[in-house]
Amino acid sequence: MVFDIKNFLENIFAPGKNETLSIMIDTPRDEEQDTSEWKERRLMAEEWLKRISSISGKWGLKVNPLVTYKATLNHNARLPNKCMMGTKETKTKDVIKNSTIILSMPEYSATAPLYEYSKSMKKLRVGSMPGAQKFMEKTGLAADYGEIAEKCNSLISILENAIGAEVLFSTGHQCYFDLTRNKFYGDDGMLHPKTGGTEKSTSNLPAGEVYTVPNEESGSLTKGKLPFPEGNEVGVFVISENKIIEVQGDSPGIEDLRSKMEQDPGWCNVAEFAIGVNNKATVTGNILQDEKAGFHWAFGLSEHLGGITSEDKFNSPENVIHRDFVYAKDNEIECSLLEIIFPDNSRKILIRAGELVDI
Repeated sequence: MVFDIKNFLENIFAPGKNETLSIMIDTPRDEEQDTSEWKERRLMAEEWLKRISSISGKWGLKVNPLVTYKATLNHNARLPNKCMMGTKETKTKDVIKNSTIILSMPEYSATAPLYEYSKSMKKLRVGSMPGAQKFMEKTGLAADYGEIAEKCNSLISILENAIGAEVLFSTGHQCYFDLTRNKFYGDDGMLHPKTGGTEKSTSNLPAGEVYTVPNEESGSLTKGKLPFPEGNEVGVFVISENKIIEVQGDSPGIEDLRSKMEQDPGWCNVAEFAIGVNNKATVTGNILQDEKAGFHWAFGLSEHLGGITSEDKFNSPENVIHRDFVYAKDNEIECSLLEIIFPDNSRKILIRAGELVDI
């Protein structure tokens, strides 16, 4: 199946006259840092730019040269002050402020900083695609987004009455998420022009998830153990009052996480509770798509999702992070059972053996 960029743009953005589109990518700081996936993504961005430029006249859409900037090295860290638009150096904020549609395709997610810009820019819509790969044109990006919107709405109608969720993992670990403080949101990918100023301005693409921020306040009931794969070992985050209070495991990767969490309290916040609903999203090890296939959670920054953990909760802007962990069917660790709990203590199963049940 050939990916139809025209249909994609019309379905997601519905571009109109006098709009400006920019594709933004990050570049490695040195050759050793580069990967085959990163190289493929840069080629994918160039290809998309050519294809969009060739049909832009249909909408009267202006398309900027490719925008590149040096990698931030942390997901959702602040963007560099300077970037390149084609061969010309310019201010990053000027590129963003002069765009109405941005496709962000970096190695390190820029969702949070671009969301911050969109809050004050009435016309800006951002399709955030950190870690995007070519195969997604035939999987998550090819989904029926009308169907995704329906699933999101159905799931929200169930979750908005819940006070908590209990999650059992295939490793035997369990965690309770306190869902009493925040609203649930559906990321259905629709980023049509804003009319009243309240429309969604940012979406992860491929889209298809319902998410919230667990109760982050003192006394939060979020507690338990969250397993994660790291090399040949399974690490465990020990949670109390919605904070990571211990990182168990001995591998170098786990030791690095432990060190960073000891040095910066912003890393210790449980920032997201989410369920993917994109039926075209296959599990491949790429978090951008994997998270649309099942249960996931994240630590770090939460403000861009409606939470209270903002940049100033980190020791420095360079430390800002929002990192996801996914437990869909076919992940190394699966969500064996996810039950939501209502005020009368009744329960409803939403996920069994890694898959969303019929809702």
